[in-house]
Formats: sequence, C-alpha cells, structure tokens
Amino acid sequence: MTAQIIQANEAPFNPVSVDPVTLDIIENALRNARIEMDATLVRTAMSPGIREQGDAFPLIADYKGRMIVGQFGSYIGPFLEGYAGTVEEGDMIFLSDPYSVGGAISHCNDWLVLLPVFKDGRLIAYTSMFGHQSDIGGKVPGSMPIDATSIFQEGVRIPPVKIYKNGLYNEDLVKLVMHQSRTPEWCTADLNALIASCRVAARRVEEMAERFGDDVFVAATDLLLERNYRAMQHLINTSIGEEKVSFEDYICDDGMGYGPYKIKCTMWRENGQVILDFDGTDPQSQASINFLLNENMMKMFFGIYMIMVFDPQILFNDGYYPLIEVRIPEGSLLKPKFPAALSGRTHALGRLFDILGGLLGQKTPEFLNAAGFSSSPHLFYAGTDKNGKWFQLFQIGFGGIPGRPMGDGPDGHSLWPGFTNVPNEFLERYFPLRIERYETVADSGGAGLHRGGNGINMVYRFLEDGVIAIHDDRWFVPPWGVNGGEPGMRAKKILVKNDGTEIVLPSKIEDYKVEAGEQLQFITWGGGGWGDPLERDPALLVKELEQGLVTVAGALRYGVVLVDGAVDAEATEKLRAEMREKRGPISTFNFGPDIETLRANCLAETGLPAPKAPKWAVPLAEAAE
Repeated sequence: MTAQIIQANEAPFNPVSVDPVTLDIIENALRNARIEMDATLVRTAMSPGIREQGDAFPLIADYKGRMIVGQFGSYIGPFLEGYAGTVEEGDMIFLSDPYSVGGAISHCNDWLVLLPVFKDGRLIAYTSMFGHQSDIGGKVPGSMPIDATSIFQEGVRIPPVKIYKNGLYNEDLVKLVMHQSRTPEWCTADLNALIASCRVAARRVEEMAERFGDDVFVAATDLLLERNYRAMQHLINTSIGEEKVSFEDYICDDGMGYGPYKIKCTMWRENGQVILDFDGTDPQSQASINFLLNENMMKMFFGIYMIMVFDPQILFNDGYYPLIEVRIPEGSLLKPKFPAALSGRTHALGRLFDILGGLLGQKTPEFLNAAGFSSSPHLFYAGTDKNGKWFQLFQIGFGGIPGRPMGDGPDGHSLWPGFTNVPNEFLERYFPLRIERYETVADSGGAGLHRGGNGINMVYRFLEDGVIAIHDDRWFVPPWGVNGGEPGMRAKKILVKNDGTEIVLPSKIEDYKVEAGEQLQFITWGGGGWGDPLERDPALLVKELEQGLVTVAGALRYGVVLVDGAVDAEATEKLRAEMREKRGPISTFNFGPDIETLRANCLAETGLPAPKAPKWAVPLAEAAE
C-alpha cells in the first residue's frame, strides 16, 4: 500500500536555474523557519519536557518528502509507503505508533504532526514536528514502563490518522486520545503547539514560493540536496576506507535483571557507498530497551557526526542518503518485531553516537571522541498531594560530554545540543519537591590531556508521598576513554530515607514508593578522557581544584601533586615519570575492565548485584525468519 497524493494542479515543476544569492536567501530562510518552529512550540506548550527542555524536533521537507532542514532526518518516505489513505490540501496527519513509520519516531510518547503544504493546487513541501508527551496512559505514570514486555502496555498507540481533513478539525479524535492521558491539559496544549509550529513553517514556505516562484523554490531545494550529496561524497571518499572496521558497546541492563546487551556495527566503503552493518547486535530484549531504528535516522546520525567532525559548515539534509546503506538484522535489539516494547529505547539510541565515534575514529584517531553522555536519563515522580491534586514530573538528566580533540568535554550537559535544563525554580513552583543541590561531581570525568566532562548530582527532597521511576544507564559498563584517556565515572542513584538509611537504587526502576522528606541523589556519569593525562597542563588542575571540578586526590590521576592549592613541581615530575614507566604503551581505546571482571566486582563497586547474562526468548537467526 502507498499513499495517494491528490492535487488539483498536476503540472510538473519546471527545471530552472537558481543564482547563488537567491539560493543563499532561501537556505537561510528555511533555517530561520525551523528556528521559528521551535520558538512557537516552546511558547505554546505546557509540559516541562517540551516547554522547558525542548524535547521536540522540527522538519521541513521538499515535495518528495526529503528533509531540507531538521534534525532526525525525514520519516515522510516510510510514512507514505505504509499509509493507505490520501494526502490532500487541507489535511494534517497525526500519529504516534513507531511501527507505522518504520521507527522514525521511537516510542508512543512522541506525537507527530505532518502538514502537507499546497500552493496553487500543487504539493510543494511538508512541515512536521514531533514532541514527547508527558503521559499517554498505560500501566505507569509517564507511560514508559521499563518492565513492559509489549507495546500494548505503553499507552495509546495512534496510527496515521487525519486530525484535519479538508480543513476540518477532528475534535472527537482528539477527545478520544486525551481521554487516555493522566495529564490531558498538558497533552492538549502540546498537541496544539505541534500544530501551530507546522502552520508557521508552512506559511514561511508559501511566502518563499510566492516571492521567488514555485519553480525557483523547488529548484533551490533540489540544489541544497545536491550540494549536500557532493559534500558528503567527498568526506566519505577521503575519510572512510574500504577495509572493514568494527566497534561494539553495551547497554548495561534491561531493568529486569539481565544485561549487558551488545550493539555492534561494522563499517566500510563499497562502490562509493558507506555500509553500516549491525550484524552481531544482540537479539531483541523481552523488556522495553529495544530501539526500532529507522534506517534514514541512522543515515542522519552518521551524516551529522561526519559533518560536525570534518566540516561543521555543511547544512545537513537528506541529500546524501543514497551514499549510505544501513543493514539491521530483523529481530535484533535495533529492529525488534512487533509488538516488542519500545519505551526504554533512549539508551540504545544514545549509544549509537558512541559507536559512531568508535568507528569513525579508528582510521583517524586525531578526530576520535571518547564515550560520553550518550543517553537521556529520566526521572518520574507522581502522586496525589495533600490537597487531592495529581502531580506528575518527567525530567531528563544531564551528564559529562566526552573529551574531544579540540578540548575538554562540557560538564553537566545534554546528549542533545538543543535540550535545556528545567529551571530549579520551575520544579519547586509546580511540583512538591525541593532541589537541595545541583552540582558537578568532581573527578567524574575521565582523566586525559582533554578531560571528560563531569556528571552532576541533582538532589531532590520529596515533599509528598508518591512513586518514582528511574531510567538510566552506564552504571555497569563505564564510558570509555581514548588515545590514553581514562574511562569516566559511572552513574549512581541513592535514596536517603527519613531515618538516614541510604539505599542504592537500580538504574532502571518502576513504581518505587517514596515518602515525604526522603531525598534522592540523582548522580549521572562523566565523559571519557581524551589523550594522555600525564600531558595535561598542571596549571589547569590548580584552576579546576578552585572550581570544584577536581580534587587533590583526583589530580593524582594526571600525575599532578597539589599541596595547599599549588603544584609541587618536583613531586609532580617524579610521579609522572613513575606512572609513565608503569603503564607501558598507550592504546587507542581504554574500556576499563572486561565484562566478567565488572560482574565479579559489581556489588563492591556499585552497591548493586551484577546483571545476569541475557536469555533470549527467540534466537536472532530464528527471529529473522
């Protein structure tokens, strides 16, 4: 089945030439339209996840559905291929089911709105926005049960439907969807914000086409795609070899006592294409850590990484997709079979960036990044306050960005560059809690010539009885260092009871009861270090000691002896010489201990029992049949 595009005007666009000035104007107008989409969204949404943290992603595509500006790549192609209905002027599509768009959205909490843009009876573009909803029903507040074994336990699933048909709003549909949510006011406002953002971008597209002409606008989008193709083709030919390179990393556990789960990718260049082959990735989990990875999304991740490392001035779009082939085994963790649960997919999604870094840096270690804050750890806190009012918090935590060729990794940052922190004042105003500390964790970044960014410790004091849920990772397998850099510190979550008892909580836990007065220490992990820590300028350690980023004991990892806040030069020189002699040659990657050693030491080092080796419901070979 495939969608049928209904146009009153079937005339094809005429190929025309576009001068460089006009192309530059249209390119920057499209960039600004995307920014305006974001601004519209945050000003009209209500949930803290979208309004304060920016957990939403815009898209402007050409009339064929190819992304011109955006972030995750276009999902319009898979949608059109799987949609049996019509697309007409005055329509707007609404959906949330990942399986209906080949994983272009990765869990049901992401509500997606798609607006086809018509001008003079012809389809000239698409605008779209999707954003994370705070609650869509299901078995737990927040609708992301880490112990789900089926997507049916994760709340309402919306197939592609028309929220507007021929310009008429489907109010009954919206009422039905909102009836499933514990936070219908937030979800209604957020949905309206998604719609408004798409309409703003559509107006800007129409204005561009009106100013320059439909043919010029369409030709300009073709040129932007073609330019991106040529730029990426050059990067691929100069940076990716024909010899296969492989890399693997792990998700620590599944929240049900099993782990770690391996993600493996092999990369090579063949006939001008880059091949990304995930053969060797573990089979799908029985829990919800599966990630239905859309091939176009992976192409976009690869392109973003290449562009940001080698040529940040390139405007990334879908133009280079023919240069990349993504192979993902059916029934694997990255392509689970329906109805596999998906709500805990964020850890696999984030880990892909570490894997891309490990792949691309093997041939060019000078461009290699360490492993960093490759996830979006979630905290949920919900209940009924003393006035009988329901409260429900969803917040994304920040951590340490990896050490990089150009310098230290930032401290306490998000995986996604566009995300911002929810202000503590907002949290204390709208939820029954206090933020008692919000600080970087000294020494949590991996030591290196360029230090890994530190994680943070965000300390919550709960003021009402309720339940919490935590979705986190990197508590078992540490974030690795590169080129002599050391791994970063692992994550930890500690609940301090009212009698002073401290309980180390699992990194993934659901519906855990807390009492008013209890304190949660939400400690995130640091980034891995880059380069030889014995080459780091000792003066930087003095400065970072003053800033609370390292301790006197932590400075010893760099071979730097600090006494009364100053460098003991003689002792430092002696210590560094001893450390160089003892460690031997520097390796490209420093993963820390192997998995079995981590298992043996897990309880002593983390306060938690080691996860058991995963047991597959269906072996990968059988799942692919």
